[in-house]
Amino acid sequence: MAMTALFRGKWGQKAAEPSSPKPTAAPPPVKDDEEEDEEQLIRAPIRRNSRFYRSMRRKKLQSSSSEQQHTFLYQEYRDTSEQQEIEQRRQRDGLPTAGLGSESGVTVGSGVTVGSGMISPPALQLQLRNTGRSLSLWQNLEAVQNSGLLSRLSPQEVILQEAMFELVTSEASYYKSLELLERHFLQNSDLITSLSQSDIHFLFSNIADIMKASERFLMDLEHRIEESLQISDVCDIVYHHAVEHFHVFISYVINQVYQEKNYRRILQENTGFRESMAALENQPKVKGLSFTSFLILPFQRITRLKLLVQNILKKVEENTEREINAIKAHQELERIVKECNEGARKMSRTEELISIEKTLEFKSKSVPVISHSRWLLKKGEVLQMTGPKSTRTMKSRKLYHPIYLFLFNNLLLITKRSSNGEKFQVLDSCSRSMLRTEDMEDQGQMLAFVFVLKLLENQEDRPVSYMLKTSSMSEKLRWICALTPNRRTRFLSTSTHQPDSPQVQCIQSYSAQEPDELSIEMADVLHILERTDDGWMMGERLHDGERGWFPCRVVEEILSSEVRAQNLRECQRIQQAQGGQQGGTRAASRGRRATKTALYSPTWINQSEQEQ
Repeated sequence: MAMTALFRGKWGQKAAEPSSPKPTAAPPPVKDDEEEDEEQLIRAPIRRNSRFYRSMRRKKLQSSSSEQQHTFLYQEYRDTSEQQEIEQRRQRDGLPTAGLGSESGVTVGSGVTVGSGMISPPALQLQLRNTGRSLSLWQNLEAVQNSGLLSRLSPQEVILQEAMFELVTSEASYYKSLELLERHFLQNSDLITSLSQSDIHFLFSNIADIMKASERFLMDLEHRIEESLQISDVCDIVYHHAVEHFHVFISYVINQVYQEKNYRRILQENTGFRESMAALENQPKVKGLSFTSFLILPFQRITRLKLLVQNILKKVEENTEREINAIKAHQELERIVKECNEGARKMSRTEELISIEKTLEFKSKSVPVISHSRWLLKKGEVLQMTGPKSTRTMKSRKLYHPIYLFLFNNLLLITKRSSNGEKFQVLDSCSRSMLRTEDMEDQGQMLAFVFVLKLLENQEDRPVSYMLKTSSMSEKLRWICALTPNRRTRFLSTSTHQPDSPQVQCIQSYSAQEPDELSIEMADVLHILERTDDGWMMGERLHDGERGWFPCRVVEEILSSEVRAQNLRECQRIQQAQGGQQGGTRAASRGRRATKTALYSPTWINQSEQEQ
């Protein structure tokens, strides 16, 4: 298996083979980080002297069919690993397992049988769909099985070994996908010659620095793995690299807003690029994956790495050095992911505000829309109901007038579309803190999905009410929750830590389509705050507290109170560990400097800020 090549350098050797390596040419001089940062985007190949890389080089000399059979890309690993987490939780919940069948028990690892009501190891060996390959387990390594370690270690230590082993093997898979991005796309002469230097810069950003960081990280992880069959720790390595090298992720993720925008533009305008890209994406080695699936790998990896460290933190013994290392690594990764998210959001939100302001027409009092502290929460068309509430007038369609709402974090604009539909005339405005909503019971078809919006002080400094009708029950509830966020939700927040509160796990990834929605990934666990009868939920993700709406079809409810209680205990331990130690000033200042060095930044427009 391609994954086991990572450890072939030591554990795969036969006893009769000499342990000393063959003489090799002296490596070229190593550049320091400052010199590396000054290199051009199209760089000379970096040093690749790890055993993993050499074993992969040897495999490249084999036939193309053999290469296709053994290549295990990070996208495949990620999908399989997430499906694995779902199946584990289903087993613990006593539900049928879609990937493993609905038998009462299945055999995993080294003959360990798990069934309903029993806690399974963290890494079930699930087969990849349509590929015939499986994820590697530490306990399945031949050297581990022959050493007798499994009989001497406690079940909890075996589980911890698997968690640390997955971090290493997933990094190897991630690096291989980056190599494919480099060799197959970045070094393709037809593709590169069809692009200008600025377009190359926009598309590939600082991917060269990302690859260097991954290689350094993988080499250190590999050396740690080769020290002993029983892995001592990996979180100390994660922490070191997060502090010293992972700041390159922040610049890359922030620039993704421009990366995606320019990729769409180049596809439309550049025929040569479009044809070359289509040919490259159709080649077997990319396995039907799109070019963009490779571009988003760095952000997917840094977020996944945080979850892998979080998984280790849940399993280490308390008050140990391994727990301290896991806490420090998790804190640093949390900071990096947060800066990535905030930087990307800041860029996209500013562009969105600029775009919205261009469509607005103020007939009376003008309101400055663009502000450093403002972003869009929700927008959309609703029907305003006017006239007396009599049976006679309710039958008239003229009582419904379409209006368009722009809700920001600190401002509401009530507008109506122009005749050509491209502009919006602002009718009224109000600070979000001065909004109140009143839900109306369903009183028949005319008053279905209706609620009252009260502006305590509008743009004319007077109170006014609007009776608004939405297209569905879920849309009404989403507007009410967005307009008045302090309104009590049906279920309590996760901060109450009640096992009886409903939880769901994501079984199908969902990308947010509206600002008030939440993008969720497979195996995410969420606490439910609201739900509607027409198929929508508002939830809070346990591992980071992010909230938003998503369709019910992409999640399944966790029925077992024991599983829900365990999820909350693990969440509480992460929160307590996170709050128990403070990140160093060196790491914080490094993150701030990295954010400032983003390759591109929008032109901020200086206008007076409208604070809440």
